Amino acid sequence: MSAPRSRDEFEADLRRVGEERYHHRHPFNLRMHDGTLTRAEIQTWVRNRYYYQTRIPIKDGLILAKASDRRFRREWIRRIRDHDGERVGEGGLELWLILAEAVGLVRAEVEGLGGVLPGARRACDAYVEFVESHDLLESVASSLTELFAGDIMAVRIAAFEKHYPWVASEGLRYFASRTTQAPRDAAEGLKFVLRESRSREEQDRCLAALERKCQILWSLLDAVEVAHASPALSPHAQLRDEQPALVVLPERAVQINESGREILGLCDGARNSLAIAGELHRRHPETEGVETDVHDFLEEMQRLGVLALRR
Repeated sequence: MSAPRSRDEFEADLRRVGEERYHHRHPFNLRMHDGTLTRAEIQTWVRNRYYYQTRIPIKDGLILAKASDRRFRREWIRRIRDHDGERVGEGGLELWLILAEAVGLVRAEVEGLGGVLPGARRACDAYVEFVESHDLLESVASSLTELFAGDIMAVRIAAFEKHYPWVASEGLRYFASRTTQAPRDAAEGLKFVLRESRSREEQDRCLAALERKCQILWSLLDAVEVAHASPALSPHAQLRDEQPALVVLPERAVQINESGREILGLCDGARNSLAIAGELHRRHPETEGVETDVHDFLEEMQRLGVLALRR
């Protein structure tokens, strides 16, 4: 069995995971900070990221339930207060709803989780499921993306002030709050992980937990990015209007039902995924969850190579 890393080596490895895998490198965040996102893209991000914000107090509650040390609980419970607030009208969730209003969204719709993309929902739920199914050490390690959150918030504030002046400064208060909260929380979490990871195996599990959290954040942005891309039939795919319809690819054929054929008929490279889902909802208002089904179908067709995405 390998010897454990030294404290300095372990911390360096944790920080390396963030430098290489944190979502500050995601194309969507890069475009946000370059000032090239559209108003609609920012609104979709704010709407879907709010769902992530609502999961944070839930995963923190799960972490508290795993902890037997009351000193740990005293520190960690502050994170729930930071997000939920001590009173109505306070806390990070409230500040995010203020941001939602500042970018032109309807507060009640965002708070009611309307329009959350299925891919974003799966990513955020995966974080709660991870914490629920892993031990306290790995759960705390997964929170160490906060080591990198303070820096990205400072960059984000500057980007919004420079490139998106239509967003009122009041809406940026959430980002400002995290420039101080995230480093404080990260220092506490890092201290715990460095102290409690006594074996190489425990250190490896912590590194894997942090990598998983980075993957979850990346997947959330993937869902938002894809929603604004315009799908079209792949150059390598041929649609045959048989009964049932088939899409023939170089190495396989994909059978498409009637609903799928209708969706593919709208994939002309001009409409984005949100527009296609909206059109299907307009055509079939009686069908519950039709927009979710459309997004799931488009994601699957992209995975199979039936559809290519255009920006």
